[in-house]
Amino acid sequence: MSYEGSCHCGAVAFEVDAPVPAQAMSCNCSHCRRKGFLLSFVPEGQFRLKQGQDQLRSYFFHAHKIEHMFCATCGTQSFARGAMPDGTPMRAVNLRCVPSIDLDALQIKRVDGASF
Repeated sequence: MSYEGSCHCGAVAFEVDAPVPAQAMSCNCSHCRRKGFLLSFVPEGQFRLKQGQDQLRSYFFHAHKIEHMFCATCGTQSFARGAMPDGTPMRAVNLRCVPSIDLDALQIKRVDGASF
């Protein structure tokens, strides 16, 4: 099973080789709060960028541990690059960029990122 997503203009597109998640993380840090992300974390090997590498731009803040990737054309951040607490490379997928996911059906896990 897999699911696909993209930025708003479609220049950046990706596929995740995993079942559609039932849960998403909602963080209240200064970045996530402003953008309204609903995130799911997947191992790097399950994420495939289908197109748009040349359209991606990076944004870092705070500890500079997560590379937030956004489309240079439309500004949408569909995913980020980083590592799990154990150091395993991962992708944070913005589930709002995955049209096939019923966002209202997701169980939302709230994270107090503002206190990190």
